[in-house]
Amino acid sequence: MDGAPQPSERWAGLQSVLCSASPLAHPDFEPSEETLQFIQDVCKILVIGAGGLGCELLKDLLGLLRYDESGCLDRSSIIPLVDGGTEGFKGNARVIIPGLTACIDCSLDLYPPQVTYPLCTIASKPRLPEHCIEYVKVLQWPKEKPFGDAAIDGDNSDHILWVFAKAQERANEYGIQGVTYRLTQGVVKRIIPAVASTNAVIAGVCATEVFKIATSCSKPLQNYMVFNDTDGVYTYTFEAEKKDDCPACSSKPVTLTFHEDATLQDVYNYLCENQKFAMKSPSLTTVVGEKNKTLYMSTLASLEVATRPNLKKKLSDDLT
Repeated sequence: MDGAPQPSERWAGLQSVLCSASPLAHPDFEPSEETLQFIQDVCKILVIGAGGLGCELLKDLLGLLRYDESGCLDRSSIIPLVDGGTEGFKGNARVIIPGLTACIDCSLDLYPPQVTYPLCTIASKPRLPEHCIEYVKVLQWPKEKPFGDAAIDGDNSDHILWVFAKAQERANEYGIQGVTYRLTQGVVKRIIPAVASTNAVIAGVCATEVFKIATSCSKPLQNYMVFNDTDGVYTYTFEAEKKDDCPACSSKPVTLTFHEDATLQDVYNYLCENQKFAMKSPSLTTVVGEKNKTLYMSTLASLEVATRPNLKKKLSDDLT
């Protein structure tokens, strides 16, 4: 195609950066023409949409870390992670060096709780279209059971249409405007509308950090950056602290105490419901004769059926 840049022209800017020394470069950086070739032909990058399955894949990547007999991290097993997210006009990006810097679980307390609406407001004094939708979702759906015992599925158009119609009726009753199908789906699925400009900024930051890590041409972000363009443009970078007792990235064991009459189900529920752990479908294992034995695993159907009876057993029973 006429006017299209030749490969050498396309990468000329990057080649200039990679072939030049810089006071901002990582101590391991060595200017070389071969670095660009390494990025193009050898370097591999895994891109994950970290929702649902993606969250589990991130945990799997953290599980690839290896430790020596003294408990020290084997740095050859480290896979750097670059994470980014947006919420309307707000965004964040972070660089995670598993085992060395703060992981996602280390900083969960930085994230605000989800927006909720007081039950008294949505039941008796609705003022917003969201109140009408939440009323149908929380009160009318379980009462009327329009689709039997099925829970609301935000991806099921029939479910959303039913909630939408009922929310419109309630909005008309109170003279409230603004109930739309899109808003209904957003409230049901807890969706915050995406802003293209914010997505572009955070995507650019993440891509830049990946480039810095892959080439060492500059020191990576240390290690958390927030962005806000609600009113002007604001950015701030700080170093999130790694928790020594983090259940996700620390090799330090955590001791939990349960009553002797507690069951394996109680342990499973605790790991899922406790805010510190907030695990999703954890596997429970024990060590018998220096070998791991699975007590319960919910992620594989066959093993879930085979190990389900263990959930009713007391911790004082023989679980092996």
